Amino acid sequence: MSVRIYGNRQLKTLPGQETRPTLAIVRSALFNIWQGAIVDSRWLDLCAGSGAMGAEALCRGAAVVVGIEQSTRACAIIRQNWQQVAQKTQTFQVLRGDVRQRLKALEGRQFDRVYFDPPYESALYEPVLEAIAHFQLLAPEGELAVEHSPDRVLMATPSTLEICRQKVYGNTALTFYQRAVERAIV
Repeated sequence: MSVRIYGNRQLKTLPGQETRPTLAIVRSALFNIWQGAIVDSRWLDLCAGSGAMGAEALCRGAAVVVGIEQSTRACAIIRQNWQQVAQKTQTFQVLRGDVRQRLKALEGRQFDRVYFDPPYESALYEPVLEAIAHFQLLAPEGELAVEHSPDRVLMATPSTLEICRQKVYGNTALTFYQRAVERAIV
């Protein structure tokens, strides 16, 4: 199976159901929403799968793309896909391992755009949102998009993140977060 991204570029994917690439309609909608914020951005792709979202970010001018993926085979495909689309001025890094544990390695770095697409039935949503908040991985003006089933209600968010919009595309929902605005106590 292959996936086509921006510029009609074809990417490799793993055979079978080991990864679930984000649907083209959802990918297109996300990049339309974030269209003015990709060039020169720092992009974090969590549960990266085939790396299609990070590859699309590279094609659209992201300066830095970092991906975390648990599958060794998927990491090899991601590297190939990103190498194929990256320009000399862009950098990328693929980290293999459990996303909850690998996020600590990014402490001290901030990302303008974060895309988080875990297996829909996983227990990763809340711990990963907590880790993103705890390690302050989201830049002050950044946004985080979480892909999930429309039936899933995301639990309470860390106090440093707030939901700024939600979109539903058939069997896929995106919930967007930004850093919470600090309010003065009166």
